[in-house]
This record gives sequence, C-alpha cells and structure tokens, in this order.
Amino acid sequence: MALETIDLTPRIASQVRIAKRDLLAGSHAGEIRDLLVARGAIVIRDLFLDDEELRTVARSLGDLRVGTARRGSDGKVLAEGDGGVLKVSLDPKVNPDYARFLFGNQLWHMDGTYLETIPPFATMLTPFALSKEGGDTQFANTYAAFEDLPRPMQRRLETLTVRHSLPAALFPAKRDCTAEEFAVWASYPTQVHPLVWQHRSGRKSLVLSTACARILELDATASHDLLLELMAHATQEQYVYSHKWRMGDLAIWDNTGTMHRVLPFEEGSAREMHRCTLNGEEPIAAVRDVEVVA
Repeated sequence: MALETIDLTPRIASQVRIAKRDLLAGSHAGEIRDLLVARGAIVIRDLFLDDEELRTVARSLGDLRVGTARRGSDGKVLAEGDGGVLKVSLDPKVNPDYARFLFGNQLWHMDGTYLETIPPFATMLTPFALSKEGGDTQFANTYAAFEDLPRPMQRRLETLTVRHSLPAALFPAKRDCTAEEFAVWASYPTQVHPLVWQHRSGRKSLVLSTACARILELDATASHDLLLELMAHATQEQYVYSHKWRMGDLAIWDNTGTMHRVLPFEEGSAREMHRCTLNGEEPIAAVRDVEVVA
C-alpha cells in the first residue's frame, strides 16, 4: 500500500500519514527517502517516539551518526549524544558541550558545511519539551531556489567556490562574544565548497548557509553582497515551510538540498528536541566534476 502524503506547500515539505508500527518496521523506508529528496522535508504527526524508536527509524533511512570528535582548541570532545541521539537544548544542564553553540541555530544554515567534505544526508528531530512562545522550525528549498534563477546567473554561480567557517556561522548571532569565545570558534576546521552542488542525480542546489564566509573568486565586498542577495532569494516565502511543533511530531529534512533554522523563543525555555543525524552519502561536487547517475 502506497504512502498517504499531503504537500504542505507547493515547493517544499510533505506530511506523511503512516502508522507508527509500519514506520518502525521500515517497510516504507525507500518511499520515505525518495519523498524526502523530492520534497526537502517530511512531517509525521502523533508518533511520540522514544529515543530507541527514533534510532530505529533513523537506521531504516540511512547510516546513523554515532561517536565523538575533538574539534576545537578548547579540547572538548563532542559526542553525537547517547547512541546517536543528541539533546538539542540551550540549557547547559541538558547539553553542556553543545549548548554554547546552539544559539546559532536561529540563523539559516546547512549542517556540517564548515567541518566536512561530505555533509550529513538528513536530520531527524522530535520534541521532548516545547517552548511557550516561538520555536517553530523553518526549512528552505535550495534546489528550487537555484532552479528559478536566470540561466546566466546559474552559469556564473557554477564557477564560484565558498569558504565555510564556524565564526561566520556564529558571530552574526552573538556579536558581543568574548575574545576567548571567538578564538575557540576560529580554531575549528574550515571547508571550501562549490556554491552550486551538482548531485549524482543530476539535480543542482545552492550550497548556502550563514557559515558561508567568503566567495574565493570575488573581493570581500562583492562576496558579501552576493551572499546576502542569494540568501534573500533562497528564503523567499515560496521556498520556505514553517513547522509549528506539536508533541509527538517527527520532522525529517534533506540536509543536502535545504537550509533550516529555528525561530526565536523565550529566554530560559525548557525547549528540548532530540535529534538523529544520518551520515552523508556523496561529497559536494562542482558541476564539472559530476558523473550523473541516470
């Protein structure tokens, strides 16, 4: 029996209606993956998954990210949570290592672009405590944003590369940071990626994020202006879905073809989301580097 789906906007996001037992069994995993790539984000309501169930769903859809890494000059070892489930909270008591970075989630971004040549394929999120106000999560379709650009602009962007960094991702959200904080951010790795990703499927998407620090082929002013222009274009209403959370929800998004952000919520909120990340499956490739898979 085919999945029952409802498009939530014309250009991005679909709601899937599936029984919890069928989701956990993985019997529709292939269809869900195909829909995820086609629509950018998926929402399933009324599941109320615990952590082990969240892991089960993640493993049915891809390679669940687990393990630890030491990344910055502070020597902190960052773990992917408990067996691949990370608690996303601004409360240091809930997640002392990550809380000091998660304020950056309020800006548009892709996960992992400043750290990895192969960024995560997808992310899964379910709420364990919601904010009293705000806290919606927004998703923007970077496939559609590229496809709608005039062809001369597309050709120009296909020749450009961008350096991604943690300071670029975090400083706009905390301009009053201390010198010590900025030094830790600056000690993290950086990556250079094409501005346009030609996927093995043949489709193309913008590789956009607040983590974009500089277009290498342009001077600083031209780089700054073009990145702002593209961000404004890609986050227009027609490319964006805003998800208002309910307890029991599961949201899954394609990190390779969307950006996301959380909208502001009250200070001191108990908001806590549990996240699973699926490891990446293909590197960010420039248009000229890709052998398209028919």
